Amino acid sequence: MANAAQVQRMSRLMIKTLRDDPADAETASHKLLVRAGYVRRSSAGIWTWLPLGMKVLENVSRVVREEMDAIGGQEVLLPALLPKEPYETSGRWEEYGDLLFRLKDRKGADYLLGPTHEEIFTLTVKDQCTSYKDLPVILYQIQIKYRDEARPRSGVLRGREFHMKDSYSFDTTDEGLAQSYALHREAYQKIFARLGLDYRIVSAVSGAMGGSASEEFLAPAAAGEDTFVDCPSCDYAANTEAVTVNVEPADGSAHGPVEELDTPDTPTIETLAEHLGVPASATLKNLLVKVDGEIVAVGVPGNREVDLGKLGEHLAPATVELVTAEDFTDRPELVRGYVGPQGLAGKAFRYIADPRVAPGTAWITGANKEGKHARNVVVGRDFEVDDYLDVVVVEPGDPCPKCGAGLKIDRAIEIGHIFQLGRKYADAFELDVLGQNGKPVRVTMGSYGIGVSRAVAALAEQTHDDKGLCWPREIAPADVHVVAAGKATQTELALELGERLGAAGLRVLVDDRAGVSPGVKFTDAELLGIPTIVVAGRRAGEGVVEVKDRRTGEREELTVEEAVARLGA
Repeated sequence: MANAAQVQRMSRLMIKTLRDDPADAETASHKLLVRAGYVRRSSAGIWTWLPLGMKVLENVSRVVREEMDAIGGQEVLLPALLPKEPYETSGRWEEYGDLLFRLKDRKGADYLLGPTHEEIFTLTVKDQCTSYKDLPVILYQIQIKYRDEARPRSGVLRGREFHMKDSYSFDTTDEGLAQSYALHREAYQKIFARLGLDYRIVSAVSGAMGGSASEEFLAPAAAGEDTFVDCPSCDYAANTEAVTVNVEPADGSAHGPVEELDTPDTPTIETLAEHLGVPASATLKNLLVKVDGEIVAVGVPGNREVDLGKLGEHLAPATVELVTAEDFTDRPELVRGYVGPQGLAGKAFRYIADPRVAPGTAWITGANKEGKHARNVVVGRDFEVDDYLDVVVVEPGDPCPKCGAGLKIDRAIEIGHIFQLGRKYADAFELDVLGQNGKPVRVTMGSYGIGVSRAVAALAEQTHDDKGLCWPREIAPADVHVVAAGKATQTELALELGERLGAAGLRVLVDDRAGVSPGVKFTDAELLGIPTIVVAGRRAGEGVVEVKDRRTGEREELTVEEAVARLGA
């Protein structure tokens, strides 16, 4: 007899499928995972994983575990409820802001629900590893994480509670860190290939995580909240926040002296360009922001927009916010709508510019007087740039920084992220081991994450069709979905076939529900998305079943013996 765990009868399965989409669902994964009975909403951003959903979630976790173990990773499980003090030491108690779930125990001590565990892993290794002989080591866990998202949406794609694999490498040298990073990169490629995900590896910024090298694994999907660029002419790909631009300095000697222009009622780039009859690209836009309370000007060509998210990532962990009317009142040298860097850059404010504002280029910009602008304001002659950062919103057709071809922009779901953290957390917690020479060596770290529950949603987004889910076999809740059309002989044959397929090592779901019409059963089989559907229908009395490939729709009639031999091979 087949292992009972291999054969699941739907008459005994807790499942309730829905014909209609949830009213609040916008993405395909949200609609289908709920309709197919894989998940149910508990509250905003918090989800219950039902029996079939748990099978998919555990299959994703199994693949992740197998590949992490293959690179020498050791699984642990750290607490989700964490004390405040380590996060205060690293500075992230404040940096995370409202994203942290914070709570107090009955004695008034502060705790948080872990969003990520760099601090606790660092302390664990500090406690367990004292010599260079104990390293390198890779530790990982698959655990529920928490982030207090302001607007949880898209089902399990963006929740406040989510399943994540986070791993951390600990090495004594930068070369060792690079090797650990490469091991994880290769493991992630194997994981996502096995899961059946279409993905891109793109350059990224580290942001509040800190560290140097950083790459994201993105699954292209219309429901994605990330945008990335890739080049049709070479292998360049990057998160839009990490795109760079190469601009050579210009010869500024050909430009005449600064000329003040009378430009009444032109506080915006649009009104200025129209008044002067010039393209917006000839003007210099100066956006004023506050960085940890200090006013900073950000200069970009007038036809481009400042990407505040990109700016924030570059300046993390500092807080970036737009200036207010009150800020102008307190600083009379800043004339709203007419600010220019000449005479003020490096004095009234720090001046950050996009690389397109290159040395030697000339611009029309504010003259720091009401109703006045200035022409022929040359970078390096009339003002200096304190820092160059790529901060403009990337647009389709922008030049590829690698080959110069026009970039294209796509949406994607972030499914993994790898960082070379370096010694940020080791420094914070003084994580040292005794080196070969008997002297302390500061440990260097890597941090590597995979969104396990997010991968389920990403697969649903990428593989569904107009009838329902279409799971890849590796993570599907079953290999074969056997449907009994309804009559007693059909049900008997379906159960017999299910047992034989289970004995052959296949995971089988048998729809033996009584009182459910064949049409509903067939619709549910399409909706659930198991790779192979076998129907015990009109020819059941002859011992013949219909075998259907869920993805391609190809059908074939086979005897039970042929079906067992074919599917069990």
